[in-house]
Amino acid sequence: MTGTRILTFGCRLNAFESEVMREHAAAAGLPETVIVNSCAVTAEAERQVRQAIRRARREQPGARIVVTGCAAQIDPERYVAMEEVDRVVGNVEKLRRETWADAEGQPSVSVNDIMTVRETASHLVSGFEGCARAFVEIQQGCDHRCTYCVIPFGRGNNRSVPIGVIVSRVRQLVGKGFREIVLTGVDITGYGADLPGQPVLGTMVRRLLALVPDLPRLRLSSLDPAEIDDDLCSLISDEPRLMPHFHLSVQSGDDLVLKRMKRRHSRAEVEDLVARIRTLRPDAAFGADIIAGFPTEDDGAFANSLALVEDCNLAWLHVFPYSARPGTPAASMPQTPVPVRRARAAALRAAGRVQAERFLDARIGETVDVLVERDGEGRSPHFAVVHLDEKASPGTLVSAHVVARQDDRLLARKAA
Repeated sequence: MTGTRILTFGCRLNAFESEVMREHAAAAGLPETVIVNSCAVTAEAERQVRQAIRRARREQPGARIVVTGCAAQIDPERYVAMEEVDRVVGNVEKLRRETWADAEGQPSVSVNDIMTVRETASHLVSGFEGCARAFVEIQQGCDHRCTYCVIPFGRGNNRSVPIGVIVSRVRQLVGKGFREIVLTGVDITGYGADLPGQPVLGTMVRRLLALVPDLPRLRLSSLDPAEIDDDLCSLISDEPRLMPHFHLSVQSGDDLVLKRMKRRHSRAEVEDLVARIRTLRPDAAFGADIIAGFPTEDDGAFANSLALVEDCNLAWLHVFPYSARPGTPAASMPQTPVPVRRARAAALRAAGRVQAERFLDARIGETVDVLVERDGEGRSPHFAVVHLDEKASPGTLVSAHVVARQDDRLLARKAA
């Protein structure tokens, strides 16, 4: 086997960065190499990374294995110590072309102190072959310090990409035929705080859409409820190219737990935000990140999180059983037993499935624009999976009439 294989774990930002590395590796003409782009959001995520490294060595005994991503950035020594690993590369270094240009001549460990980094990536993206949508990084890092989260130590502080660079990236991707762009980062609602004039996310999105009129669909990744600005709300109301799918970093539906997490919103503020957006965009669909079994979360606090799923009709849930991360304040708090965390996570996922099915059932009879991702299947503006009755080319937008729900997807026929 020759060439480069990339194993990607974790968030959409990692997916974006894997494509950047794929380009750099291809340009460098690397010999047989496996790049493992790791995640550190939970202990389970790291376990899966280590398992994948060992499997890669068994499958490709002659390959050079390079580990990068958040897990490698936070604890490089752990991966250097693995006999299967040839090289460890930090989150900043992995995006530099020179890191891959002379791979054999590079040191076995290339990891900067991420908290001192101020640079932002300035590369353009031409990857994502075969995909209907592309991710564009608009910022890196996070200035907040939630008590459970280790990601700032893997990504550093907030660094925003200038608006002109974002516009150039999106124009390039639209020119290559991509019909949907997803703006991604670690904390995208923190966008602009470090730039001259401090433009907020809504301002940047408005300029982007004005300057790239040929972009049919723009989607946002995870949003912090405490940082959604008025300009973004205005766009939600009057810009049809901004998709009506909003994923909120909620984490808990209990006020005391939210305070112990050091989140900057309350339960009532989440409810108010969802109501406000639904007033502006009645068809809006909501998702949420929720942590199950955070330290000190009792039955009443968990019940509040469970109730929030129904109260706000949160259709697309990302549920995480709490995972203690060394060095975070939450790791020293009284811990909820692991079996309880797992049971609560299962209950939240079940509640999410109910809301998702309810939301999908309400779409029956509607006509939706489907962005085809593979033959006969794609995504609606609400991010629902839609199966078409006829084949269609990936990357095309198809108008379709929804006729039924099948499990977690919609069935539709092409509109005449």
